[in-house]
Amino acid sequence: MNVLVIEDDPTVGSFIKRGLEEQRWRVQLSANGEEGERLAANEAFDVVILDMRLPGKSGLDVLQSLRARGFEKPVLVLTAQDAVDAKVKTLRAGADDYVTKPFAFEELLARVEALARRPRVLASPVVRIADLELNRDTREVRRAGEPIELTPKEYAVLEYLMRHSGRVMSRTLITEYAWGYHFDPGTNIVDVVINHLRKKIDAKSDRKLITTVRGVGYVIKG
Repeated sequence: MNVLVIEDDPTVGSFIKRGLEEQRWRVQLSANGEEGERLAANEAFDVVILDMRLPGKSGLDVLQSLRARGFEKPVLVLTAQDAVDAKVKTLRAGADDYVTKPFAFEELLARVEALARRPRVLASPVVRIADLELNRDTREVRRAGEPIELTPKEYAVLEYLMRHSGRVMSRTLITEYAWGYHFDPGTNIVDVVINHLRKKIDAKSDRKLITTVRGVGYVIKG
């Protein structure tokens, strides 16, 4: 594992570097956005850990720039902002996951390990799981070649699950991504949309792709 940590706080950066090196991982530390972006774009890293508040160039700008250039490796964002809209903004900019400061190293490690194990599906605009296809350019969805009409929210939830294929996504993460902070966390809106997706995607097939993990969330896998 080769990890790039872009973090300007020397205490936090050293803490992460030391902890990951204890796992026998190679770690390179960068203290500013411009240098970190250059390293990420030109060297072979398996995962990038990116702080949002950086001197010179913000973490959000670095993330958007890397994704615009076709950077496909997993990016884990570190943020001191606990507000839902800030988290949603990073996810929509291309982050794969986030950890809110202050954090326990065990949580950070678990999330980095999960990202490192997960194959990337963003290289092509077409995401495929079994016979289900989603085209992120045209927003078309097909199952076994047959087109499926989805509402914008149904598409957003399905796209999020497919981008994280094989990983259980919590209701909170799904809601933050698809609805932002304009939602009532007490509603069952995610469950309603998932039920609609099941009727449209799984009902006519013997092979069910969307699975409920009770008490945790939902996962889509072939």
